[in-house]
Amino acid sequence: MAHIDRAFRSNIKLRHLQLLVALDEFRHLGRTAEFLSVSQPAISKVLAEVEKMLGMTLFTRSTRGTEPTPAGESLVRFARSVLAQYDVTRDEIEAVASGAAGRVRVGSMGAALPVLLANAVARVKQRSPRATVLIEEGDLTHLLPRLRLSELDVVVGRLEPAYAAPDLVTEALYDEPMVAIVAAGHPLSRKRRVDWGDLSRHPLVLPPPWASLRVKIEQAFVRHGQDLPADLIESSSYFAVTTFVAQRQAVGFVARSVGQQMQAEGRFHVLPMAVEVELPPIGLMTLRDRRPAPGATALIACLHDAARDIARANRPPGKTGRRAHSVV
Repeated sequence: MAHIDRAFRSNIKLRHLQLLVALDEFRHLGRTAEFLSVSQPAISKVLAEVEKMLGMTLFTRSTRGTEPTPAGESLVRFARSVLAQYDVTRDEIEAVASGAAGRVRVGSMGAALPVLLANAVARVKQRSPRATVLIEEGDLTHLLPRLRLSELDVVVGRLEPAYAAPDLVTEALYDEPMVAIVAAGHPLSRKRRVDWGDLSRHPLVLPPPWASLRVKIEQAFVRHGQDLPADLIESSSYFAVTTFVAQRQAVGFVARSVGQQMQAEGRFHVLPMAVEVELPPIGLMTLRDRRPAPGATALIACLHDAARDIARANRPPGKTGRRAHSVV
């Protein structure tokens, strides 16, 4: 495979990698050409050039479009990683030249976005107003692949044990229970006591079926002798949860600090009941072998500061809080 090594070291260029990523996105020569603002024959020529360098077919062509071969999938993963690191390096250099604090890309689960991450970003902006923070929301099935491709610098959210891996460093910041919320003015907001039977008579917004939190909520209903209502909406998006709780008079589940903030804003009401589900701590995830860029280091420091404030607010009188620690 000396020719492959030679191609990687000397012949593969950024434009080749950009073409491969675009082809993987659009799976069609014509749409790829339109996206890159070149002709379709030019796309075919460059693809043939890369395949000749490597001596293998990277994409199969048919009347339905293009599909990556196993070798093509491997090269696309490599291309995405290189292009993401190129963006990071370019942004760092531009930040140094302009005096800005750089750019950080963070993936956030709903449990961390409205309070922990929002407070940390506010601290970053206080210290470096010109710093740029790109935020992408999702669950770990969506965010971790992007972290591994260097498209994200850090992920914040619940540290689900099932996603632990040798290439990840996870740092627990604080424990936080979950609460049930309804829209302000919902019939349940007027009750002094709410139980799982009350919840079963209203629409619910729940995590997707594959999420461990969904299983734990279903088990809580079973423990209390209740069935889930037939009217369900499934999403891991914070925005979707709040939208459907507000618009459909549904019950949703959020982290306690998030629910308390929404109640303080007058939009939602935290129900007076204990949501008895065992939850992993909220914390950070980074890649073990990647040195954080300056912007990511600054954000992580602000996340620590914001987490300490939340942990203090959550701490019962006379209790000591969780000490942040690393877990592989």
